Amino acid sequence: MARFIAFYLPQFHPTKENDEWWGNGFTEWTNVVKAKKLFPGHNQPNIPADLGFYDLRLEETRVAQAEMAKKYGVEGFCYWHYWFGNGKRLLEKPFNDVLSSGKPDFPFCLAWANHSWAKKQFDKNGTSELLCKQEYPGVQDYINHFNELLPAFKDDRYMKVNGKILFFIYTTKDFPDVHSFISLWRDLAKENGLNDFYFVTRDADSRSKEKNIDFGFDSIYNDDVFNIHHHLGLIKKAGYWFMREILKFPTILPYKKATKYMVMDECRDNKVIPVVAPNWDHSPRSGGKAILLHNPHPKYFYRLIKNTMSIVENKTEEEQLVMIKSWNEWGEGNYLEPDIKFGKGNLEALKKAIDESNNE
Repeated sequence: MARFIAFYLPQFHPTKENDEWWGNGFTEWTNVVKAKKLFPGHNQPNIPADLGFYDLRLEETRVAQAEMAKKYGVEGFCYWHYWFGNGKRLLEKPFNDVLSSGKPDFPFCLAWANHSWAKKQFDKNGTSELLCKQEYPGVQDYINHFNELLPAFKDDRYMKVNGKILFFIYTTKDFPDVHSFISLWRDLAKENGLNDFYFVTRDADSRSKEKNIDFGFDSIYNDDVFNIHHHLGLIKKAGYWFMREILKFPTILPYKKATKYMVMDECRDNKVIPVVAPNWDHSPRSGGKAILLHNPHPKYFYRLIKNTMSIVENKTEEEQLVMIKSWNEWGEGNYLEPDIKFGKGNLEALKKAIDESNNE
């Protein structure tokens, strides 16, 4: 049976850094509510429904999210984790509270978002100015990083694959000694009474799968949400580039068609984890430079889930992983949580597909 795990963004609470960069009280909700319709039929702003404009400092919110996710078939959350080197962390409070409180009693794993932050990532008028640089200081920092997360790795809620700790590393780009890092962490796991790691990295369209396996990764996740344009042959056309970069008009791809390219046959490989997206619209952050999936609907998400389950069904039980991108990336228009347009439609589509599979 497929194991659905949802990426989880821990951004929705004020932080000192966000106050300094964007103004007091800034969270991702700030961008969400400012989003504009960019063309007729564009569904913006996207407004949360059942859970509202929550604050992740509140235990009640985190518990409500987990209860909802569990009810509709999500096995666990994959929390984005930020370690920039030399002990620098950001957005760590929500997960630290989950760890220290023991609540919610819901499975989790971690994904290291090991990339620098620049203004242009979060603001349509932003520049390439670095907000926080990702660094790799070396062995001692890697040991410190491991020790920082050791309580999480030892937590009974931590998700495993074949008894190994499931840990994602977003990118190998600019990671000069990723192979040494992986080897070191495997040794540290054994020294601390842990079985081993099941390391996964992002590979947009599997073209670097063998290289990543050689680095020491157990698997890749096939994050094709960002490369659908490669298959549809749209964004490479000069007209689309001109409209997006010069006229500031977004690149619009139909969600119904895009779902056909999210999960490819290569995801039948045990070493390739499929990624499914219920929606995608980056315009709250990037305005007219956005790439967006137009007219998403739960009925198309349901078909995507059904197809994905058929693709992973012959894998070993532990490795039937399917990543949902995402639980709550509202600033990217990429979320499974209920909104005012479809309500719990995407959650219900997920549960319907799972229930049907159980009854077959």
